[in-house]
Amino acid sequence: MIARLRGTLVEIQPPWLLIDVNGVGYQVEATMPTFYGDLAVGQEIIIHTHMVVREDAQLLYGFMDTFERALFQELIRVSGVGPKTALGILSGIEAGRLVRCLEDGDTVSLMKVPGIGKKTAERLIIELKDRVKKLEGAAAHLPELLAPITKAPAPIQDAVAALEALGYRTKAAETAVAKIDAEGLDSATIIRLALQQLAGR
Repeated sequence: MIARLRGTLVEIQPPWLLIDVNGVGYQVEATMPTFYGDLAVGQEIIIHTHMVVREDAQLLYGFMDTFERALFQELIRVSGVGPKTALGILSGIEAGRLVRCLEDGDTVSLMKVPGIGKKTAERLIIELKDRVKKLEGAAAHLPELLAPITKAPAPIQDAVAALEALGYRTKAAETAVAKIDAEGLDSATIIRLALQQLAGR
């Protein structure tokens, strides 16, 4: 099994990376957060992988750290969740936020991920809630995961949820809303101002 690759990044075509390792090109399907980093063709890259062998293909899934890979491996152990679905989950919600959702029993946030219905969200919480903090690489994420959550006012929560529904990632939505002096504003106004932020105006 191939568990890690170190080589030269020769092609970036989300969701695929092509990595040259001593003259052999490995095509790796990665989570979308992987592409938000400073990736550049020609750079040396180290990526942690999970290999899936099927009758018709040998597939490599890639992750920038061992914690994300461990989460992926736990996800595919859940009934009804295959590699494609697990990759979609980790592409639609950051690893740290996923852990928080599992621990809090937050089915609503999990159901915002394309392809995840209520039954799957509930199954993920039941099966993974008590295991996620024990995963390989979790120590580096623990300060973030253990940090208390400050409950935002309802209009701000609604605005972030609306931006997520429009396709913006949670972190981008929260950052845009945080730049607004939202005190006393309704959710519609916050959404409008946040969209201006996201559009760079």
